[in-house]
Amino acid sequence: MGTVVDFRSGRSAPAAIAGEGLTHVELTWVEKKIEHWIRFGSIALEKILDRRRRIVSFRPDDIFAFVRWAANDCDTIVSRVDIVRAVAEGEAHQTLPFVRPGGDILLTAEGLPKVERVLHTIDSIAQLGVDPGAVSPDHWRHVHNRMTVGQAPRTYTLDLHRAYLLRRRVQP
Repeated sequence: MGTVVDFRSGRSAPAAIAGEGLTHVELTWVEKKIEHWIRFGSIALEKILDRRRRIVSFRPDDIFAFVRWAANDCDTIVSRVDIVRAVAEGEAHQTLPFVRPGGDILLTAEGLPKVERVLHTIDSIAQLGVDPGAVSPDHWRHVHNRMTVGQAPRTYTLDLHRAYLLRRRVQP
């Protein structure tokens, strides 16, 4: 079978706790054919299935970016990025391929130009010194909505991030 690693402690975790209340994402890497990876997010557990496949898990309310790319002999057939909030057990959610049980999809982009714009947005946030997984979910929804109508999203700033962190402190 595979190895399960708890990333907070660095120790192997019993298989029994590997599935409790977590959101699982199956990642595949077949060079130049199928490439699924996590662009950002705080991985709680990882289970290695084989050389090309692994399952990473996220705790409820963690936000992560899941990138999928696939090609055939002639061209790219899938280029997609989803920014997802992991949901708690029993919480309403949307389904998404390779994500169990699913999640709160904050942003989705398909096609290479849109995916590149999202990746550049993630990079610009990281350049501020802000973990993209700690960004306001509302900002990711804003980016999604603006891109959907063909408009540029507002830039995420340190002031917006501080305001979000302060709002989290006062909201129950």
